[in-house]
Amino acid sequence: MNAAERDEICKLTATETVARVRAGELSPVQVTDAVLNRIEAVDPQLHAFCTLVPDHARAQARRVADDLAAGRDPGPLAGIPLGVKDLISTKGIRTTSGSPAYRDFVPDEDDIVVERAVAGGAVLLGKTNASEFGFGPVGQNPLFPTTRNPWNTDLTPGGSSAGSAAAVAAGLGPVALGSDGGGSIRIPAALCGLFGFKASMGRVPVYPGCRDDRYPGVSGWESIEHIGPLTRTVADAALVLSVLAGPDPRDRHSIPCGDVDWTGRRPIPELRVAYSPDLGRIAVDPEVCGIVDAAVAVLERDLGAKVEQPDLRLPPYEETFGAVIAADTDLTGLRALAERHGDTMSPRLLDFLRTPWTAEQLTEANIMRKRVVNRLARLMADYDLIVTPTVSTAAFPVGFHGPEVIDGRMVDGDHWTAFTPLANLAGLPAASVPAGLTADGRPVGLHLIGRHLADARLLDACAAYEEAAPWSHLEPPLVAG
Repeated sequence: MNAAERDEICKLTATETVARVRAGELSPVQVTDAVLNRIEAVDPQLHAFCTLVPDHARAQARRVADDLAAGRDPGPLAGIPLGVKDLISTKGIRTTSGSPAYRDFVPDEDDIVVERAVAGGAVLLGKTNASEFGFGPVGQNPLFPTTRNPWNTDLTPGGSSAGSAAAVAAGLGPVALGSDGGGSIRIPAALCGLFGFKASMGRVPVYPGCRDDRYPGVSGWESIEHIGPLTRTVADAALVLSVLAGPDPRDRHSIPCGDVDWTGRRPIPELRVAYSPDLGRIAVDPEVCGIVDAAVAVLERDLGAKVEQPDLRLPPYEETFGAVIAADTDLTGLRALAERHGDTMSPRLLDFLRTPWTAEQLTEANIMRKRVVNRLARLMADYDLIVTPTVSTAAFPVGFHGPEVIDGRMVDGDHWTAFTPLANLAGLPAASVPAGLTADGRPVGLHLIGRHLADARLLDACAAYEEAAPWSHLEPPLVAG
């Protein structure tokens, strides 16, 4: 197979890959080799992967090929190369969570999503880079080189699922799994021009991540964490979710999914959309706002959506979100780890651990969360979707956690991510879809939040928007070149 043929394979979507593998036009081994070859050539510029397992991947690809040759169905994901975020456990494969405290940690079990993906025919390529324990919306940690954006390698891909987003955007596999405790799938999807989907709380079970009490740091974020796909198309995400979703007794939050046909798309009746470019208080870059306005016009013009701009001022949840995380965290265990490894851990994480959290702060955060959930429930009685920018700015230089000034306003480092935690606090399904590019070629995302458990309707809306304003033909210079 020559270089052009390998590059063509790397540009296939997941659904195209499965179709061609099942038709016998491509072997899973050919697909895996093509992607591994591209990783070898491209990833030194990106640092999307922190642990690569090529022998393991080729062995899995051969098993899929053997199943097909024997007339056995290898599963819906037959032959799809898959990157897995380094916060998601993989049995027998190093899982560091981006932390020196887990530098050599090798889990004794797979996360449920990895179990299901591999049983469904996916081929595990390795682990993708992330911020330490997910504490940070960019792709830097103390262990590995900082992940960079394929659209411009001087810029961040966002995070914390940084490596997963960079990998998919650069053609290093059509799908990667990310985790999302406050936007960590949707933020890098927006900055890398991808589709990122976070299902309703409990649709995709999580274990041992967030729940294994043996491992401080790894066991945090339980009440707000989700796992989901980053892909180039809505159909690819739906295919992956059809395999990952469904209850598991190891996750007490998991729920049945019989009400969701993940891969079947349906015409959507008139959508009622509540649109806010700023939630009444969030600073947004004017160019981002203009691109998002144009994307909302597509919803109205081409999808027939009824778009309104109600007063979406919500309680200031950003101020207490850190306390929600603290309440989910093994502070005692993580502080003990910091005593041993603190000189090498992220300053951002150490600042969090050094905060003298009080009972009042934790309970006030819980009350604030209830206010947000109740306000959203009342609002969603009148609307199918809440639509905003995914983040306030397009990608910015690596080495920073966020801009200090947006639209002339001084802001703190996380201000640019203030839209995404809403869906985590309320457990609502949410997605980021590519809305367009800035004048200098940086992707911008449109954020859509669906009603409680209305995952299928949200996917239908995203698919309809994708049909009206397709994006998969847009490629980073690293890919197009």
